[in-house]
Amino acid sequence: MPLNKESFDLAGVPCTYYAGEEAPAVLLIQPADEHDLAVMDHEAALIAEGAPLSFALAAFKVADWDHDLSPWPAPPVFGDEAFGDGAAQTLALIEDNLLPGLMNRMNLNPSIPVILGGYSLAGLFALWSAYQTDRFAAAAAVSPSVWFPDWLAYAKAHTPKAGAVYLSLGGREEKTRNPVMATVGKAIREQHTVLKGQGVATVLEWNPGNHFKDPDKRCAKGFGWCLQMIADYLEEN
Repeated sequence: MPLNKESFDLAGVPCTYYAGEEAPAVLLIQPADEHDLAVMDHEAALIAEGAPLSFALAAFKVADWDHDLSPWPAPPVFGDEAFGDGAAQTLALIEDNLLPGLMNRMNLNPSIPVILGGYSLAGLFALWSAYQTDRFAAAAAVSPSVWFPDWLAYAKAHTPKAGAVYLSLGGREEKTRNPVMATVGKAIREQHTVLKGQGVATVLEWNPGNHFKDPDKRCAKGFGWCLQMIADYLEEN
């Protein structure tokens, strides 16, 4: 379906919004940086190509990536910048400001299913958020930073509240000289196993290339899978 694009600020946060002429049945939310936003038009078009339901996609710009998307403080893994603990504030921003603002501005149904998705550390944020609230029908954790210190211990001790969780990784992402990031392959396999053991609807998809290859295509696949899960649920119920 052809999509219209709008750009505006909500609660002081720059947002890019895509939607077709038909009223959206599902709302997609994605934290994004400059690299994500540069390919967001293509990502939205790819989602629309195979979407089983009408949707709107709202991408919002993250001001401080390593702080705003981190669930807890952690030492630097590359460079000198440590990770912060801003994920809780970012999740509150989404739930308390961005979602109500979008509902009001775009005249959306307040009960519309919402999918939270993201790439890299935003993928971990989407995954972490799935454990915090039942506001999201599904989470798309695309090439997520599940190498994050103490993440697996957290995942094994908690159960997501979202109805479905998508996981993906590039086949070469674990082939890195960085000893922490090299654990990402083992970590995402364990994450997938834990989710299945908890009875969570989940999938783990492998993509060609390293961490930086085709983020727009990978995100489109993640959101597409989540949309299909919601479509299947609606058909069955």
